[in-house]
Amino acid sequence: MKAKMKANKGFTLIEVLIVMTLLSIMVVLLFATIKISADSWEKGENKIADVNEIATVYGFFQRHLSTAKPVWNDFNKNEERIFGFQGTETSLQFISEFPASAARPGLQAFDIRLNTGQTDTLVITTSAFFPSVDGEGFPEEKINLISHVKSFSISYLGQDTSSDELLWQQEWINREQQPELVKIHIGLENGTFWPDMIVPIKIATAEFSEAASVSPALIQEESDPESENGEGTEQ
Repeated sequence: MKAKMKANKGFTLIEVLIVMTLLSIMVVLLFATIKISADSWEKGENKIADVNEIATVYGFFQRHLSTAKPVWNDFNKNEERIFGFQGTETSLQFISEFPASAARPGLQAFDIRLNTGQTDTLVITTSAFFPSVDGEGFPEEKINLISHVKSFSISYLGQDTSSDELLWQQEWINREQQPELVKIHIGLENGTFWPDMIVPIKIATAEFSEAASVSPALIQEESDPESENGEGTEQ
């Protein structure tokens, strides 16, 4: 009888405490593992977002700046003739084109500069380069390229006005040709490393300048097949 009662006695307090302690350790380890996995996943997502952001910015400059057109803005006869490519250490203006998928045909004027505020943002402003005859051209459009910018600078490789040597310069103002290379430095507030972008300017200055000096109205007449056929019929 005593042996039977001893067998049904159950767990002691010490045994229960030991089991609870082991369960607590297992739960802590489990949640720690989950937290480490979640942090790793978040860091991976942030890294992917940073890489995509860098690729977007690099893609923009490689696609548009590298094909900048060396044209003159001489549409307003009351103002001085201005070369389309103008750059300082913190701003850049150039003339280029959108891809056909953008549904904005013709040359576009790009203005890139850093807007300072609560979060410094690199802003791109685009507008039609050729003035619209009927005044119904595409409106000016602003695009935030990247935010939380800590540092932004541009330099230009081209012939120095005093020595005619190829030198990196902090500004490119009132020139009659485009630089050979443009170097763009961007630093972000979160410390993400961005290597400097070096963009070659592909189009030769002299060839395109002569072609682009024609007025928009004349270009439209020359490209209109009906007007060409009409002239041929009259002759």
